[in-house]
This record gives sequence, structure tokens and C-alpha cells, in this order.
Amino acid sequence: MNPVENEIIQLTADLNRHNYNYYILDAPVISDFEFDQLLRKLQDLEREHPEYMQPDSPTQRVGGSVTKKFETVKHIYPMLSLGNTYSEEELLEFDARVRGLVGETVEYACELKYDGLAISILYEDGVMRRAVTRGDGAQGDDVTANVRTIPTVPLRLQGDDYPSRFEVRGEILMPFARFEALNREREEIGEPPFANPRNAASGTLKLQESAEVARRGLDFRLYYVMGDNLPCQTHYDSILQLKKWGFRIPDVLQKAQNINEVIDFMHFWDTERKKLNFPIDGIVIKVNRFALQQSLGLTAKNPRWAIAYKFKAEKQSTPLLSVDYQVGRTGIVTPVANLAPVPLAGTIVKRATLHNADVMAALDIREGDCLFVEKGGEIIPKIVGVDLDKRLPDARPVQFVTHCPECGTPLVRNEDEAGTFCPNDLHCPPQIKGRLEHFIGRKAMNLDSLGEGKVEILYENGLVKNIADFYQLTYSQLFGIEKKFSGEDGKPDRIVSFREKTVENILAGIDQSRSVPFDRVLFAIGIRYVGETTAKKLARHFKNIDALSAATKEELMEVNDVGDRVADSIIAFFNNTENLEIVVRLQQAGLQFTLTETEEAGVSNVLAGKSIVVSGVFSIPRDDIKKMIEQYGGKNVSSISKNTSYVLAGEKMGPEKRKKAESLGIPIISETEFYALIGQTTEG
Repeated sequence: MNPVENEIIQLTADLNRHNYNYYILDAPVISDFEFDQLLRKLQDLEREHPEYMQPDSPTQRVGGSVTKKFETVKHIYPMLSLGNTYSEEELLEFDARVRGLVGETVEYACELKYDGLAISILYEDGVMRRAVTRGDGAQGDDVTANVRTIPTVPLRLQGDDYPSRFEVRGEILMPFARFEALNREREEIGEPPFANPRNAASGTLKLQESAEVARRGLDFRLYYVMGDNLPCQTHYDSILQLKKWGFRIPDVLQKAQNINEVIDFMHFWDTERKKLNFPIDGIVIKVNRFALQQSLGLTAKNPRWAIAYKFKAEKQSTPLLSVDYQVGRTGIVTPVANLAPVPLAGTIVKRATLHNADVMAALDIREGDCLFVEKGGEIIPKIVGVDLDKRLPDARPVQFVTHCPECGTPLVRNEDEAGTFCPNDLHCPPQIKGRLEHFIGRKAMNLDSLGEGKVEILYENGLVKNIADFYQLTYSQLFGIEKKFSGEDGKPDRIVSFREKTVENILAGIDQSRSVPFDRVLFAIGIRYVGETTAKKLARHFKNIDALSAATKEELMEVNDVGDRVADSIIAFFNNTENLEIVVRLQQAGLQFTLTETEEAGVSNVLAGKSIVVSGVFSIPRDDIKKMIEQYGGKNVSSISKNTSYVLAGEKMGPEKRKKAESLGIPIISETEFYALIGQTTEG
């Protein structure tokens, strides 16, 4: 065998084993740093010798393929849905029916009902071959490239006693933390948030670019195995067997000797589900023995041997006090219901979004109504209906505002959009403040010294009216101004003052921001619908602001992920003379509106998916370190959490940060180790 091919095969096997130790056994035997060095080596070899890439290569986890159309594939075994119930009585009826058909005592397997997107994954000769959505039950969409990016889906199985061909059924879901982060990102660029984690998972799995799927952090939870010559006689044992083959099996799987034990399981998880970090909407009960499952058979739509008990969402009725209309950075007007305080799922709910005019109309909310509120995924309060029994006679519908509540401009709504927005983007106060706050944000210009309400103070004092004004600020303008912010929910008032050190830090931060790379500047200037990822793609495609501003719609749409709406928004931005004046002023201030040679080369994605906290003093400016992290595909984060990949520690690293990193088991790497990680022997 060719030595290079042999090395690729060995690296692939080693990395897959390490992935198994990390994601399935939760017992890594090498550090993240060591793993990344091995992965980098494999990526380099595959780039030079693509003919030797293995079908289960872990490099496919980061994505990169683009799918213009998902192929429709017929299922080997139909993907039937489960019969649902919300009552214990129907569970008892299900049990009586099963025992009546099989004529014996029945053992059940109880598990959680995941709230995501059903998927069937085919394995042949121990290698993942295909992943297909449920579709209509007979056929679904081939989403293999996207499912390969999910780290809890094994690409090659462990051991050698698995059947030559079988399917694993499960659910693709989005954990709550990733759902909240994704919605924050969408709201930042004027996109409507996903209604719930299930919709977010479904939308993500159908994305055309697998690298974006990988970034969003989906998870896979299996619940069934199908195939010929399976080695086990029961569902419970088959799930345990899957663990030996390299799958991450459910944390919750319990045998029940009778229906009473099933009901105990159901009651327990109706309460405990609030502690989970992923969405479920019930439990599933299955006859445990495969022979009995086969004997019971199927109906046209459902198996007779299983049923889902769905939890009732905790819901309360509470009076509507008023409706506020909030104007966001991109001008989207969001109605928010102010409610009489009501306890719900462990918190007091006072406000809940009504999303948009269509939702308000569909709910038919009227003045003085009592509204039903529930917690979406046990996290986000949402209005789900009106308590018609308490509606007042002749109650008038609540009308969506026709003019901006902040600046009085008539509102606009495009035909193909759900949102209503204020078109006065350059002169509407909350839009101005929103753009200013977006501009200084961590993912944009990263002007940390202007946080804590300082932008609001600058705006109210007339010192900053647009983003270019930041670069005209002087010491004499800033020194001495202050504002008292009233404390909320019983918290004390606080005063923000611009003293000597504060002003020096602000001006130093503004000066340093002149080195922020073009793609982040492009994101920072706040073109509607242009998020962080799209800004990077536009910057790499057009190389400089002049080429981008002169691009036609057709040229813009050549960029992946840029469709009609994004292209029209970019053109409208650069057709506005006030926007052009701001860009010119930013250019004159020395901001980066052209890719450097290094950035044009793309450097590497060796840090893709890695979140890195930088702490301490280095041999080069810290901003240069952060810039390098982004050039190599990584993400700078300011605080340490369990999701942090590395802490890059220089001299005088904060002791509290070190203590927290060590307590969470986060790898702490030196500047030298960082250069080795990105393939450099020195900082140059």
C-alpha cells in the first residue's frame, strides 16, 4: 500500500477513535490541542492526495459541500409516525389492547420523545452511507452531507460484529443554548427568529451549505434500529448494543414490567424535563420484545406496538394590560404584550412577544382580553391563544400601529416578508442607537471600552449621530459627561462617568479598531440582512468596498447564500447618499475596506468551530492575536464557559480565568503552542 494512503487510513482511524472517546464515552485520552494537530495533518494530506480520502474521514465534520437540490430517496423500511395521546386513560387502553392481542404479560421500554426532525441513517459494512428525512414516510430527502457534520453521528462503527446493513432511526435536534444563540444572531440582522428549537433544527438540516450546518451545532439522538440479522431480541438490548458499535445512546431508557411503571416514568419526566438542555415533548412507550412487535404489526400509519404520550405545555391565563411596539436596529417593529404577572414554569412572566402583525391578527387579540401564555421549550414565554370565556362584550381588536412609535414615519411591509418596518433607517432614534451598538459589538469593531450604556450617553449628548462620528471624538468632548441609570427590579441606580482613564480607554479602543479586517468592518456598518457569515463571503468575493458597492444584482447573487432579498438590500444601501458619505468618512478615518494579501489567501480553517479566550500579555498586540484567530477560522470569545475550546494564555494571565478554565477542564495553551496549532513556528 502507498505510504501516504496508509498514513491517511491510520490517521482517520485514530481520529475517529478519539471522537468516539470524546462524544460517546465522554472520556478523552488526548487534549483538544493534540486532536487538532492530528486533524490538521490529515487535512493537509487529504488536500494533497484527495484520491486517498476515506468515506469516514473526520474532516467531513466541518462541512464544506454545497447542495443545490436534495435528492428524493425511497425508504428501505417505511418511516411511520407514532400514535399520540395526552391522557393516562388512553395509555391504559393501549396496554389493554396490546395484552389482548398477544395474550400475555408485556414488558415495555420507556424513553423520551425528542422534539426535532426524524432521520433514518443507513450503515453498510460499518460505514455511514446515507441519511434521509422522514418525508411522507415512504420517501424523504437525502441530507447525508449535512448529517455527516453532526459529531454524535458515527461515520465508522466500532468493533466487527455489526450486521452488514442496517438502519438507525433517531431525531436531529437543536439544544436550547444553540437555539437561543442562533435566534440572537438572526435578530441582529433583521431575520425573523425561529419559533422553537424543532423549527430551527429542521431549517438547519435543509441548508445548502454543510459548513453552516456544522457551525449551528445540531445533535443526534437515536431511538430505534432496523435491519436483518440483528443480534438482540429486545429493543432495550438493541440500544445497548448500539453503544458497543460507537453510537451515543439515550441517557434515559428504562424497562417497565407493567403499565403502572410506565405511568410512573411519565409522571417523573413531566416534571424533570424542565432540567434538560434539549427539547422533548413527551415520552415514548414501546413493546420491548421484537417478536411481539412483529406479531402486533402495523396500521396504515402507525405501529401497534408503540405509542407517544405528549406532555401538556404549562399554560396560564392572564390579563393583557397593553401592547408596546419595539423598533429594532434594522427597523423591524415587534409588538410585545404587557401582561399581569403570572407564575409559569418556575418564573414570573410579565411580557411576551407577539412577533408581528400576522400573528396578532391570527390570535384575534382584543382590548381587555385574557391571554393564554406558555413557555416555549420551557424557556421562552409565548402567547398561544385568547381565553374567550373571559372576553368582554364589544371588545375592540388591538390594531397594529401604522406609524413608527419612535419617529412617526409611516411603516412599510414588503409582500414576501412577515415583518413590518420603519424605513427611516438613518434618522429613527432606536435604529440609530441600534446601529451604533451593533458597530461597537464584539463580532464587529469590538470596542469594549464603549459598552455599559456609554453609546447611549454619547448619542443623547449629540456627540455621535452615526457610526463615522466615533472617529471624530476628542478628549475634551468626552471628559466629564455622565448619566445616572435607574436600577430595574429593585437593583440600585448606577452612574456612568467619563473620567480620565475611561476617556483614554475609549480613544485608544477607537484608534485600535482601525486595524479590524474588512469582513468585520463590512458586518459592522450594518447592511440589512448581511450577517457575520455573509459579510465574510462578500469580502472574500469582492476583495474591497469599491467592487462591492459597484456590483450588479447578478454579480452579488453569484456569492453563495446571497439571494434576491440580500442583494436588493446591499444595492439599496449603496444607492443611499448618506450611507455613501458615512463609508467615505470611515475610509478617511483609516478603517480597512480592502482585504489584505493574507486575508485574500484565506489562510486556513484549522480553527474552524473553535471558541478561544485570549488572556494576558503577548509578544505582539492582543488585537493581532485575535485577528490571527479569525484568519484561521476561529472565534474570539470574552468569557470562559464549558463551550470554550481553548484559553490562549500570555504573561500575567488573570488568576480567576485560569482557575475557571482548570475547573472546567478547558485546555490552556501558550503563545508558542498557538503558533504550532496554526502551523507557524513564529508569530510571523
